[in-house]
Amino acid sequence: MTSSPQRLSGAAPEPPAGLTRFNTSKDGAALAALHEVCASSAWGSKLLARRPYATVEALFDASDAAMAELTAEDLAEAMAGHPPIGRPKPGDPTSSREQRGMAGASEELKAEMLERNLAYQDRFGHVFLICATGATGEQMLEALKARIGNSPEQEREIIRTELGKINRIRLTRLAEEGE
Repeated sequence: MTSSPQRLSGAAPEPPAGLTRFNTSKDGAALAALHEVCASSAWGSKLLARRPYATVEALFDASDAAMAELTAEDLAEAMAGHPPIGRPKPGDPTSSREQRGMAGASEELKAEMLERNLAYQDRFGHVFLICATGATGEQMLEALKARIGNSPEQEREIIRTELGKINRIRLTRLAEEGE
C-alpha cells in the first residue's frame, strides 16, 4: 500500500505562480505591473516596498492599506487611468472586460450613460468611477444617478472604495497569471 505525500499540518501553501513572479521581478517590472492595476504612483510604490507577499490575501491587505493612505491628488492620478463607463479604451482588454455590462446595453441606455457621465464630470472634475465587473449597464446607470448628488468629499470616499474593489480584482489576475 503506497501513500501519497501529505502536507505537514501548518505548512503554508505555495503562492500562486503570478504572485511568485511578481515577488521576484525586478523593481521596474513589478512597478509596471502595479501601474496596470492602479495608475496611482503612490499606491504602486507602497505595494512595491512591502514585497515579498506570502499570500494573495497579504497583497490585498497591503493594497487596502495603501488605498486608505492616498491623498486626493493620488486618487485623481488613479482615476486618470480609468476610461468613462461605456467608453473603454480602444485596444485595452482590461477596461473592455470590466465594462462588459455596457456591451449589450440599448442605445438609449448608452446615450443616457454618456449624458450623465458628462454631467458627473462637469460636477466633480473627473470620470464616474465604479467597480463595473459583473454589473449591468442598468446597475451602473442607477449608481451614477444616485451618486451625482453626493458632495465631493462623499464621492471621494466612494471612489476610494470602488478603486479598492477594482484593485483586488486586478491583483487577483496578476497573482494568478500562469496558473
